Amino acid sequence: MAMGDSVPTPRISVHQAFGGGLVADVLLWRKWCGGVVMLASATTFWCLFELAGYSILSFVANVLLLLVVILFFWAKSASLLNRPLPPLPNLEISERTAGKIADELQVWVNIALSIAHDITLGRNLKLLLKVGVALWFVSFIGSFFSFLTVIYIGVILSLSVPVLYDKYQHHIDEKLSVTNKIIQTQYRKIDETVLRKLPLPSKKEKKMQ
Repeated sequence: MAMGDSVPTPRISVHQAFGGGLVADVLLWRKWCGGVVMLASATTFWCLFELAGYSILSFVANVLLLLVVILFFWAKSASLLNRPLPPLPNLEISERTAGKIADELQVWVNIALSIAHDITLGRNLKLLLKVGVALWFVSFIGSFFSFLTVIYIGVILSLSVPVLYDKYQHHIDEKLSVTNKIIQTQYRKIDETVLRKLPLPSKKEKKMQ
């Protein structure tokens, strides 16, 4: 290779990007049993609630009722026949797990509050436009699909997009790079022709607040 040639960027492993564990194996169909179970379960739930019109609340209540009745008669018969009780695990959330969940929620809540602060008090028009476009897109998608259908589509995409990207990563990265350049160019045009011409609060006004 000539000295003037650029060194190719090392290819990032999609498997490692997903953590390299069981989740990565399922999403990339290396554990095909997990992928089949996930796809079959999602399809069953979608058909049950969307096509059959079954209520999620009724389904959960009936499943819990059936589970409680089975466990009750299992434990009752076990005491009468001197057999082992149902192997129920210790169903409780540890303080460590609760702390991790609380820390993660705190991060997301602080991000949302920071965005709201920048829009309202900082009068960040660019951020307002970005948030407005994102919320409009979510509303637009929601007008065509129900929440459960969106989740089902997300499951289908999570089981197909990583596999396709892992197989055609080089070509997809090239297309994404070109698309990103086009978006950045159009955004700079809008910023120069529209956003920078809009009146913004002066520093004195911000200090007065």
